[in-house]
Amino acid sequence: MIKKRLFWKVVKTIEEKIKDGTYEAGARLPSERILVEELGVSRPTIRQAMIALEVLGKVEVRSNKGVYLLDQSICESSEQAISAFELTQARALVEGETVALAALNITDEELSELEQCIEDMKKGDFEKADADFHRVIANSTRNKAMVMAVNKFWELRENSSHISDAYRNVCYLDDAQRLHEHQQILIALKNHQPEESRIAMHEHFKRMINSLFEASEIQALKELKARSHQTRDLYSIENIR
Repeated sequence: MIKKRLFWKVVKTIEEKIKDGTYEAGARLPSERILVEELGVSRPTIRQAMIALEVLGKVEVRSNKGVYLLDQSICESSEQAISAFELTQARALVEGETVALAALNITDEELSELEQCIEDMKKGDFEKADADFHRVIANSTRNKAMVMAVNKFWELRENSSHISDAYRNVCYLDDAQRLHEHQQILIALKNHQPEESRIAMHEHFKRMINSLFEASEIQALKELKARSHQTRDLYSIENIR
């Protein structure tokens, strides 16, 4: 699996402190020196973690004033406006280019990590293996902006309830097809073919978008049928006898 860089462990630790109330919204984070002592890491690692947290919308870095926690209730409410369709389209656009770049830079070691992800999918551990698969690809681009973008997409998928619910309704419908799509992406990456890799990734997201539409249509029909029954009951002759 992915060997996370040290600053991501710092990010995770700070996120946990935010969740348990150690750090409160609007408060100033401890100084860099204190964080270095508390977490046992270097100053550059702390600085990288602060950049990542800022990109993730967790903190605001104020010049000469320090790092302040953002109110996550406000951040979450803004993220509520992002639909599963919008997220999937954005992922298709960004991850299509991510995998194309990865095809040029990916190492044998990273290809082995992807193969392990495929094996884990075959064993039924789809969720973690799926996330690891896409993150390995992002890391193999050697582009920090792409890595942060893909990580942000996964954070939205995992932490936005309406998006995670929508994905849950489509991702578990056809594990065999889902596995096949990831295998095709891996084959293209092994051949170091950017265009084939991009096409394979787009095919993966095309199926997901179509499945999201089908699921939304089914839900809409259920709601329409329920409203129709309510209207029928309201105006039924039986109710005026």
